[in-house]
Amino acid sequence: MNIHVMIAEDEMMARKELLYLLNEEKGMILTPHAETGEQLIELYSEHLPDVIFLDVEMPGLTGIEAARYILKQEPATIPLFVFTTAYDEYAMDAFEVEAVDYLLKPYDETRFRRTMNRIRKSIANRKNSSEETEKKAKKVQTIVSKMLIDDGERMVVVSPESIYYAVPNKRFLEIHTEDKVIMSRMTLQDLEDQLAGHLFFRAHRSYLVNLNHVLEITPWFNGTSNLTLKDKNRTKIPVSRSASKSIFDIFKG
Repeated sequence: MNIHVMIAEDEMMARKELLYLLNEEKGMILTPHAETGEQLIELYSEHLPDVIFLDVEMPGLTGIEAARYILKQEPATIPLFVFTTAYDEYAMDAFEVEAVDYLLKPYDETRFRRTMNRIRKSIANRKNSSEETEKKAKKVQTIVSKMLIDDGERMVVVSPESIYYAVPNKRFLEIHTEDKVIMSRMTLQDLEDQLAGHLFFRAHRSYLVNLNHVLEITPWFNGTSNLTLKDKNRTKIPVSRSASKSIFDIFKG
């Protein structure tokens, strides 16, 4: 696992010591270093490191202040912080800004390796969490690609794409799919609202049509027209005068 690392440290010897320890670790990709809090903020936005080894005391903005600024950015890009200092009195401040660890100077190699183990575990957990979120999002997308229609006795699962057209019939709404007709007590407007975002068209005040299933459009009289669907019955749907102009515009793009 490659880890992009940035060092924010104004003391050259302290930087060299960290560089030596990091070079002993596998998979470390070092980004340009920062020597002030302001420079860190600028370089962070450009390189988006996974981890920042951050000196608590630096010229200008302190490491704590710079970390607080970065924490206000997009959560997906926030790095892990490891604070470094010669004084342990800053430990509480470091953990208030969600530091993954805290290292005292001069660095102890055993303690540094323990820090690296924490970093690797934290990054792995983030990756697993992100993958789990993506899986859940895909499941939600799969669920919303189906809809439930109440036929009076049960809730029928229907794919919007399978619907050819819908038309009111007395107290019911006939929803014609590719293989059946569902009789529902919902209104045509209710169905239209549920299908928002799909390519359905109100051809007439009494007809809602899936434009993906239109075979042809035939002009009729007084500016009206008829749609012929691709179903086995080649169903014809009347299109009102006002809707006729709209549907031609839709197919013309």
